[in-house]
Amino acid sequence: MPWAYLLLAGFLEIGWPLGLKIAQSPGARWSGALIAVAFMAASGAMLFLAQRHIPMGTAYAVWTGVGAAGTFLVGILAFGDAASAGRIMGVAMIIGGVIVLKLASH
Repeated sequence: MPWAYLLLAGFLEIGWPLGLKIAQSPGARWSGALIAVAFMAASGAMLFLAQRHIPMGTAYAVWTGVGAAGTFLVGILAFGDAASAGRIMGVAMIIGGVIVLKLASH
């Protein structure tokens, strides 16, 4: 269950940059900021639960890795961010690192 909490924390981590992006739209400043804060709190709560059984360094690296890769994908799909080969390769390395951390955990 700790790894499920950790993956959920990582996916929730995608919500706060999305909320900040929404907050840049006219008329959505407060709603976007509230979305960001809600996702930060939910993500932090799941990270807290995961760290009961997963070492702090591993949990943090996986949490940020999943959040970074997911946010990268949302940026491409929803906001037209660039999807160059170099950027995709960089995110693939992040995902590879998350997989190695999972395989190396006890």
